[in-house]
Amino acid sequence: MPELPEVETSRRGIAPSVAEQRVARVVVRERRLRWPVPDEIERKLTGQRVTAIERRAKYLLFKTPAGTALLHLGMSGSLRIIDPDEPPAKHDHVDIVFSNGKALRFRDPRRFGCLLWADGDAMAHPLLCKLGPEPLGVTFDGDYLWERARGRSVAIKQFIMNAAIVVGVGNIYASEALFEAGIHPGRQAQRVSKIRMRQLAAAIRAVLERALAAGGTTLRDFRGGDGEPGYFRQQLNVYDRQDEPCRVCAKPVSASVQGQRSTYYCTHCQR
Repeated sequence: MPELPEVETSRRGIAPSVAEQRVARVVVRERRLRWPVPDEIERKLTGQRVTAIERRAKYLLFKTPAGTALLHLGMSGSLRIIDPDEPPAKHDHVDIVFSNGKALRFRDPRRFGCLLWADGDAMAHPLLCKLGPEPLGVTFDGDYLWERARGRSVAIKQFIMNAAIVVGVGNIYASEALFEAGIHPGRQAQRVSKIRMRQLAAAIRAVLERALAAGGTTLRDFRGGDGEPGYFRQQLNVYDRQDEPCRVCAKPVSASVQGQRSTYYCTHCQR
């Protein structure tokens, strides 16, 4: 599933071809995504100039004077800049065609993504208004995490994957950040000291920044807006490395299931 680095990589890849361009038409071939693509998308987006492409959590925001199109890649979605005459493949559900002769094509084989419209302030949209801070932003640090963890018996991995606490820390990067901070993923959030929370916040930031520099992580079929895969997989310390030697202590990497997701960790390095 595309996580924050993959979404940001996609944003950076398509921005040069989309920003400040006028939308000539919108072609919706399949409305049955996670939520139905509203009919107003074609009417309200067509003719508008895309003034900026921003990201909030894992949502891409296509801002125009009339409102904002919200796009989520879901579990298998990707975006490509194409020639609008290129024949669509089976899972190419939406094209946004621009007046410069290019088109943005949204592909989503599993149809868990979405394309929605927000009038007015996009941050007031129900999908965005209750989100926590950005992990790469100035308001996110270990003291904030420690304060939010008071009285929380939930496992620390589930805690940092909660978008109401901090956005964009998905399964891959939660596992990697906890390894880097030396914290066992099953430890209760309230039992992580303030010092270790500061280490964890720094690890989250460092892991995400390295992933961004590598263009994200391609495990199966992720491609950025330029069509290139992400290369952070080569740097993964624990994720998807069950029974392989830990890169620090050489003991086998362990795996378990937390919250219906696979969790990877080193029993020697993480406490």
